[in-house]
Amino acid sequence: MPYNIPVEATLDVIGGKWKVVIMCHLIKGERRTSELRKLMPNITQKMLTQQLRELEADGVVVRTVYEQVPPKVIYSLSEYGWSLKPILDAMCAWGECHIDQSGEEVIS
Repeated sequence: MPYNIPVEATLDVIGGKWKVVIMCHLIKGERRTSELRKLMPNITQKMLTQQLRELEADGVVVRTVYEQVPPKVIYSLSEYGWSLKPILDAMCAWGECHIDQSGEEVIS
């Protein structure tokens, strides 16, 4: 897909409501799908699966399947995904300032 400006390429990969949130959770460590669902109670299973597949297709997330019964699937950031960490850190820092300024609260 041709882009008019480079930021469009970035948004094509990390845009949307959930992708950045997923990546922020994966920065803290690899996660199973069920763990991500608990950390993100407002996302549907269908949306989580879709977002993980898109991130995997873009090379940002690695899906590792352990052949056992029942099967175990772990998601983690790829090396390419880790290159987004400075962007995610900057977004978190800006978000903290915005929360302070607006008086909103963070639900932990």
